[in-house]
Amino acid sequence: MDSTADREVLDTALTLIHSRQHISPKRLGDPGPDPGQIENILGAAGAAPDHGLLNPWRLIIIPPERRHLLGEAFAEALTERDGAATEAQRQEARAKASRGPFLVTVVVRLDPELGPTHPQERIVSAGCAIQNMLLVAHALGFGAGLSSGRALYSKQMRLLFGLSEHEQPLCFMTVGTVHRRKPARARPVMADYTSTL
Repeated sequence: MDSTADREVLDTALTLIHSRQHISPKRLGDPGPDPGQIENILGAAGAAPDHGLLNPWRLIIIPPERRHLLGEAFAEALTERDGAATEAQRQEARAKASRGPFLVTVVVRLDPELGPTHPQERIVSAGCAIQNMLLVAHALGFGAGLSSGRALYSKQMRLLFGLSEHEQPLCFMTVGTVHRRKPARARPVMADYTSTL
């Protein structure tokens, strides 16, 4: 460390990283981020590593007035998987679309036209973009969580989000004010995931 200021930056970064928790969309509510805060959250994604400057992922914001479309896609995906699903189960699937005040879908672009960069590198880039957004949301005082599930990979979602043949949805990210928390879980320590060649 060259200076006290550098140490403070490191301490802030480590505190953010280690204090961030996944918060289920069911536990997030209003108020959500305002337009300026949303710009900060989504803008942080652009700082993700991106070999070849491909921008191999994109974000799709789902505004409140469009959540009903997502709800129908959830319900239709359920029916596709389970033809015997009841209307109550379909309604429960629809309700997932209304959880949390701010919702965005992360899509990775795997099209060969982007060049020879390996698909795994593109997925890693998207993962880094997601982590940047999660950390900025946390720094702003919001909770955030990722969700996926079988419906995300359904034909209905591909149609709803206008995905091309070579695009794959990765996850939903929900951001809002934490209304209920679960106790923090123990995280792995370095020795659990590190070895030496």
